[in-house]
Amino acid sequence: MSVKQISVFLENRTGRLAEITTLLGDHDINIRALSLADTADFGILRLIVNKVDEAKDLLRKEGFTFGETEVLAVEVPDVPGGLARILRALTQEQINVEYMYACVMSPTQSAVMVFRFDDPQQALGALAKHDIRTLSGKTLYGI
Repeated sequence: MSVKQISVFLENRTGRLAEITTLLGDHDINIRALSLADTADFGILRLIVNKVDEAKDLLRKEGFTFGETEVLAVEVPDVPGGLARILRALTQEQINVEYMYACVMSPTQSAVMVFRFDDPQQALGALAKHDIRTLSGKTLYGI
């Protein structure tokens, strides 16, 4: 069973990611999983959302360049080697993985996003200022 993924091409500039996530949120479109790959000039934001057709209509209306791709969502056992077992099976069948990214299923209805910042201390201060909870390594490893 395949899943529809939307790949949005974005200029690599401050605020562009916030703009698209705000746009989707303001229209009650929930991001279920995402991945962002970038270069110096542009990025590709891969999204799985709860309302694919509405998201595409909105992105088109707002002038975003995007494409749609079929992907597979595979449940990975939350045990050491769970992903390795799946990747070994794919290797045995000579199936190449082009790219992959993760989303976490949680009984608390929460997700964990991992970010990389140019200035981690500045980012940490900004998050704290807005009462946004960050997780310690110990907490993250224990999830």
